[in-house]
Amino acid sequence: MISAQAVSIAESDLYRAIVELGPDAVICSDCNGMIRVWNRGAEAVFGYSSAEVLGKSLDIIIPEQLRDAHWKGFRKAIDTGQTRHQGRALVTRSVHKDGSRLYVELSFGLVKNMAGAVTGAFATGRDCTARYLSELALKARVSELEGKLTASGEQ
Repeated sequence: MISAQAVSIAESDLYRAIVELGPDAVICSDCNGMIRVWNRGAEAVFGYSSAEVLGKSLDIIIPEQLRDAHWKGFRKAIDTGQTRHQGRALVTRSVHKDGSRLYVELSFGLVKNMAGAVTGAFATGRDCTARYLSELALKARVSELEGKLTASGEQ
């Protein structure tokens, strides 16, 4: 028979492997917004190695003009124990290491200890820049064609 401690260790290794090897970005921060987990998916999306970001602020991937809104939402989630976007993915802007603009689809959650107290926050997601820009171009083209159609009908 396997002891509870052995099962716990095996599960811990399993969870760590899933997070590390999964293709999606997994980022976890403490309550102050300092990065504590940064997997290979996050390295691929944002361009930073884990060694470059662990212990640093989430500001490293948040566009400067969005930081105030981000930190207000972050603080509210940490203080209330609830996220506004619980259970759904959201497309937001981010910044790659090379300075280029990214659109990332992220899901957010809170990390709580055994007593239920919030100890941090996490996000999982992927780069959706190409899809997002393609959809924007398609919407613009549809709008342009609708405008032409409306104009030709008025003559």
